[in-house]
Formats: sequence, structure tokens, C-alpha cells
Amino acid sequence: MYRDIEKVTKSVHRSSLVCPSVHIIFKVGRLSGQVTKIMLNSMGLNGSDYCERAYELVPGVLLSAVTTATYLDALRRGINIRALRYEDLIARPLNMCRVVLEFCHLPVSLAEQAVKAFEVDSQRNSILAKSLIGHFKEPEMTPQKRAELNELLKKYKMPLIGEPEIIEGTLTCS
Repeated sequence: MYRDIEKVTKSVHRSSLVCPSVHIIFKVGRLSGQVTKIMLNSMGLNGSDYCERAYELVPGVLLSAVTTATYLDALRRGINIRALRYEDLIARPLNMCRVVLEFCHLPVSLAEQAVKAFEVDSQRNSILAKSLIGHFKEPEMTPQKRAELNELLKKYKMPLIGEPEIIEGTLTCS
């Protein structure tokens, strides 16, 4: 699943504020891109491709770039995998649940139950609960930040902030 890049960057930033280890990594990552490289290498990814200083909103861009590149690589290698846009799921939950269930060869009759699951915060008992993260102010997307992030997005061949983002192989209900 993927979502609008600007929302990802802000969400990752807010999430880092409640997770001390991630917050420290992001703070240290401002000093050197090597921190980002080491962190991604420890996750089994090639950190050399994403060696960037991780200030404020950059981690969200890097997260999107890494996950999108990994997905597209799997898709191009013939793995039967598909993307799902968060915005589509929120706009048309019942229809999108039917599409996902059909893709997974599961009974489409389960779609209504699947939609009911969205009524509960799946992170409600964790530090990532909406009730905790919702108290943090989103960082402002200034024109300068947007320009810097768009340069990074261009480098990783990702859609720019504000552009429609439809990744190859995305499930749709249209």
C-alpha cells in the first residue's frame, strides 16, 4: 500500500516523535547520509542507493522511494504482487476491499467485514495510536522544503509532490 508522498513525509515525521530510537536515528541522520545507509543496510536493503542526510521530511521520501523501488523490482521479476493506493481505499473502502479480495482469490462476500475493520485503530494499543500521534503538529511544507524534496524525488524517479502518483500494477475499482 502506498499513499500521497506529502502525507507520507508528514506521517513518518510525526511517527518518529513517539518512537525514541527512530527519533534519534533521524536526528543523527541529519549529520551524515552514512546513518541512512547503515540503517537501510541493516534492513537488508542496499543503503548505498539512499545515502542522504535525513532532515525532517527526508525520511518519508526515502521510505517511499525504497518501498516503491522494492515493489517495482518484485513486479518486474514476475512476482504476482499489486499495489494499493491508500487514498483509493479511504475514498471507496467497500469497492477496494472487493478488488483486493478478488485479487487474493478470497470470497468477495467478506468485503463488508473488511470495511468494518477500518473503524478500529489497528495501532490503538501502541505508541503509534492515532490518539497519541494526532497531538503532534504536522511539519509545514514550505516552498523551499517542497523544492528540496522534489529534487530528491526526481533523483529516485518518483512522482513529485503534488503530482498524481499511480504506480504500475496498482489495483483499482474503476
